[in-house]
Amino acid sequence: MDAVLWTLNLPTSLIMFLSMYLLAYFVIFRNWTSKLRAEVSSCFISLVHGTPAVIFAVQALLHSQNSHSYASPNSDLHNRVLEFSMAYFLMDLFHYIVFFPTDILFILHHLATLYVIVTCRYMVHYGAYGILVLLTLAEITSLCQNMWTIAGFRRADVSVAARLYVSLSPPFLAFYSVVRGILGPLFVFKMVMFHLSEEASLVPGWAWISWMVVIVTGILVSILWVSNHWIEWLRERSHLAQKKIR
Repeated sequence: MDAVLWTLNLPTSLIMFLSMYLLAYFVIFRNWTSKLRAEVSSCFISLVHGTPAVIFAVQALLHSQNSHSYASPNSDLHNRVLEFSMAYFLMDLFHYIVFFPTDILFILHHLATLYVIVTCRYMVHYGAYGILVLLTLAEITSLCQNMWTIAGFRRADVSVAARLYVSLSPPFLAFYSVVRGILGPLFVFKMVMFHLSEEASLVPGWAWISWMVVIVTGILVSILWVSNHWIEWLRERSHLAQKKIR
């Protein structure tokens, strides 16, 4: 696994994600409508990024000496994972700019995420431990979320997709709620407490404060997003129950 991770610098990762996007758009989902082809191609590269990013991040954290501190220096393995994720967000940002330029929320999300990754990797050179733990928490739901999202694209016209969407909704939303609504905020709270202490002097104030602003904003948006989907799911359950009574 380390050998694979060492090959994933920024240029090679960019080429890989571009290739995966083109493969999805022109081959795997070529028979879908043009709008859905773009959306599902974005989900496809998210699948390619999500679970591997979790594995790579855990691998880097476990195999980097003296890395278990919010202000420890970035190891070479840390930097490889940051570059791998940087490539994904750059590719998906390009996707949104080309196909969905009015989707300002996602564009701002990707720009903010790239700001944290780029400054941690190329300017501060410290603090990757906390960023990679948060990356793990963010991407651990990726597999389930993308399967759920792709099924949702076709649930109106494909019965298998509709059943998959319905069966995945409660466990996915519950899993997402726990990770983004409980584990993420707890870890961020610990980060803030650490950076407010004198131990955090190796990470400049402008860096960790701006990182926290981006991360806390992202968590709040995630909580709002999953809350809206819980409301929608409960509304659908209520509607189905009323239809059965009738």
